[in-house]
Amino acid sequence: MKLSLRTCLGALLLVAASGCTAPARAATDRVTCTIELDRNLLAAEAVQRTVMKVALRASAVTTTDERPPVNLVVVLDRSGSMGGDKIERAKEAAMEALHRLGPKDLFSLVLYDHEVETVVPPQSASNVEWIEGRIRKIQSRGNTALFAGVSQGAAEMRKNLENRKYVPRILLLSDGQANVGPSAPEDLGRLGAALMKEGVAVTTVGVGTDYNEDLMTRLSQNSDGNAYFAANSAELPRIFNAELGGVLKVVARQVVLEITCTSGVKPLRIIGREGRIHGNTVEITLNQLYGGQEKYALIEVEVPAASANEERKIAVASCRYADAITQDDGKASTHATVRFSRDEKAVSGSFNAMVQRDIAFNTAAIANEAAISLNDAGKNALAAVHLREESERLRKVAKDYKLPEVEQQADELNAKAKVLSSRALHAEERKSMRTDSYQSRNQQQEK
Repeated sequence: MKLSLRTCLGALLLVAASGCTAPARAATDRVTCTIELDRNLLAAEAVQRTVMKVALRASAVTTTDERPPVNLVVVLDRSGSMGGDKIERAKEAAMEALHRLGPKDLFSLVLYDHEVETVVPPQSASNVEWIEGRIRKIQSRGNTALFAGVSQGAAEMRKNLENRKYVPRILLLSDGQANVGPSAPEDLGRLGAALMKEGVAVTTVGVGTDYNEDLMTRLSQNSDGNAYFAANSAELPRIFNAELGGVLKVVARQVVLEITCTSGVKPLRIIGREGRIHGNTVEITLNQLYGGQEKYALIEVEVPAASANEERKIAVASCRYADAITQDDGKASTHATVRFSRDEKAVSGSFNAMVQRDIAFNTAAIANEAAISLNDAGKNALAAVHLREESERLRKVAKDYKLPEVEQQADELNAKAKVLSSRALHAEERKSMRTDSYQSRNQQQEK
């Protein structure tokens, strides 16, 4: 799916369709928090379920704002399989990334094969001629010590990590299996989670059809970075350019979103995004927000019975973050209310189409991942049935709420179902499905 989800809400907007209000945002705040519900009326006198969309939107960086400097570490696979055009395109992409940076930014480069080498220690990106000279000398060789490469990249990052003015980002590129050192997705997932706690996001770029997409997306997911699949090396400069376009717009870091349900309201699940439910509270952690970007969480809750015409507050959302431009602490908050009615027609007609759309996209991503698991277990025919059922469900959503983009998503699922009904997924198809699913659930803008 190559869709960018944008449902922008102004800071003073009354969200009439969801029964929620978003408080005014002070001029110095970078992030606003809003809540919408999948419908603004619930049936009275019965326990109900509803889905809340809790969104964080970062203000765009204006021409008067000075963007925060970036601490970029490129971790590059130079194993033997990267020979020929791949390594040349990777070198070109690394140099393009360097050219996007300014003199206040830091750039470093770590290479890995069966060994790890820091060829460019952290330094000003203004040292273009010397750095490019080091990049041009890169040659492919050896095996793939991916875990050690990322660990060394993190070590270079930490040399300047205590200086909060820098936005840290590791950009990892690999075309093969991790075959030296820790190599399971769980190993890289733990590394990603540890880096997340340090405020470091890892973006992964997989090239070709031989890399381990489960490992790469787990590393991205657990550090809240981006994930890309390049079917061929010609796409690398574009991908690096797109990724730097986002990194250079970071305005909020170490973002923690907490949603507390009111008495009697029970959070049931988080749809599509990683998070933690404890009691009546949901906590979701994000690493970085780009200016002009919206990130959201979909949370299904159970609401106790209420009388007709009653209005009830069901949740309070609060967000805290570090302002990447001023290094100050920031916060934002809002709450959700809902009304109850005995009028069945009014209840069914009170839907919020955009929230229904976002739910559909995320459930489609979840269906894709379930299909991948079934395919891996040798049950591709069962995977086809699963996707076909989800396709029909999405088609009904598209019809009910007049959402052509959901109809398109249903068509895509049905096309995958037709493939799986006759054979298992090819490597490129699996990688595309895994990466697209991650990008959708993570609301990745640059694809």
